[in-house]
Amino acid sequence: MARYTGPVCKMCRREGEKLFLKGERCFSAKCAFERRGYPPGQHGQNRRLKMSNYGIQLREKQKIRRVYGLLERQFHNTYEKASRERGVTGENMLARLESRLDNVVHRLGMAPSLRAARQLVSHDHFEVNGRPVNIPSYRLRPGDVVRVREGSPMRSDADSQVHNSMRRIHEGRTVPYLSLDKARMEGTYLQIPKREEIPVSGREQLVVELYSR
Repeated sequence: MARYTGPVCKMCRREGEKLFLKGERCFSAKCAFERRGYPPGQHGQNRRLKMSNYGIQLREKQKIRRVYGLLERQFHNTYEKASRERGVTGENMLARLESRLDNVVHRLGMAPSLRAARQLVSHDHFEVNGRPVNIPSYRLRPGDVVRVREGSPMRSDADSQVHNSMRRIHEGRTVPYLSLDKARMEGTYLQIPKREEIPVSGREQLVVELYSR
């Protein structure tokens, strides 16, 4: 499975806003964006560029792609599939991204970051509707139940990453299209999310305009 393995704090600095890619660290004083809120590189502090329309579209695409931790081909394939569906292409694309198993695990609070969620799914710690699934890009459908696998050490170990992450989740913190049962360590994908329910600040229409060139 192809994935980005470089430093992620540089992504936030490059996009000029927090993308919350490192879990709890992003809320602490150790956050690199809080300490160095300028673009990375030797001339980052003095770089003041006036971007063209293409540049603005490109930055918006890069930001959304990085929020979901996808490489270019994966992200573009998601756009292509969304463009063939009925409705608004940009909203369809975000809904598809939100329905990925790794993203749902992260949104449920079972992992501190999307990267951690992807690793837990790949290591076979979760099941969907009672069947083990280790594919992070697995697309959930309304009514699907995601649960920490019965035989997983993450379930029995009180100090596991899943337990520690779920302790930080408070009531009402999950998004409206998911429900969480902390006692059973499971969550349900209730419905396809509406745009206003998706906690991503990106302007997806600019991504559509970029790919439509």
